[in-house]
Amino acid sequence: MTRAATTGATTKGATGATPAPAGGAHEAARNKGALVVFSGGQDSATCLAWALDRFERVETLGFDYGQRHVVELACRDALRDGMGALDPVWKARLGEDHTLSLDALGAVSDTALTRETEITMSESGLPSTFVPGRNLIFLTFAAALAYRRGLRHIVTGVCETDYSGYPDCRDDTIKSLQATLNLGMETRFVLHTPLMWIDKAQTWDLARSLGGDALVGLINRDSHSCYLGQRGELHPWGYGCGECPACKLRRTGWEQYQTLRAESVGNV
Repeated sequence: MTRAATTGATTKGATGATPAPAGGAHEAARNKGALVVFSGGQDSATCLAWALDRFERVETLGFDYGQRHVVELACRDALRDGMGALDPVWKARLGEDHTLSLDALGAVSDTALTRETEITMSESGLPSTFVPGRNLIFLTFAAALAYRRGLRHIVTGVCETDYSGYPDCRDDTIKSLQATLNLGMETRFVLHTPLMWIDKAQTWDLARSLGGDALVGLINRDSHSCYLGQRGELHPWGYGCGECPACKLRRTGWEQYQTLRAESVGNV
């Protein structure tokens, strides 16, 4: 497989400037290692490929917080194995996978992602799938693990271009959290958000630039986005109920991506 060159999403996706390497082999190794917040969804799978294309050692981290779509965690092994099979360089770079239990987050959350309730829009304009503090907690635990594992770079698939309006996905939130983590842990983490400024169609296109149609097919088949956890029927855009906000975003993005691909082929 021909490995893709760095895309424009790379520069804008990093919320802070990469620090200059300090002295010593240990510090040099820290600069070359990354931890990917890896749920098993389309976005985090694309971020894993993005990280494998750039860092010499890449570990992954998933969270079990009592989510209704906990099936997403079961998708992670197939995605990791599939990416390793696509590229021997990626396989060599792929490090340990970690799963942390965050039962307390589910216990304090009264949302449609942690309860068997209908997905609705609240008076604030946010869908009832919003889990307050989720990404803040995820990234704080990710930083604690990265600190122990000797990894400087933390990669997450949040974005504010094509999303449900979650405030903890915004660029300003991530920049603020990066500063707080670095102050609180006396270190220089870099939080990377390679999808921050692209929509779902462009996310599929990014996957294709990284691993070709084989990677697009892998993510389409083996990742999971549906909030209801449904994996009964494989649609053209992947598994899911087709009606929840996550499915609608994924389906629309896939259809737009197919249109762009057709136009691109037609212009050749």
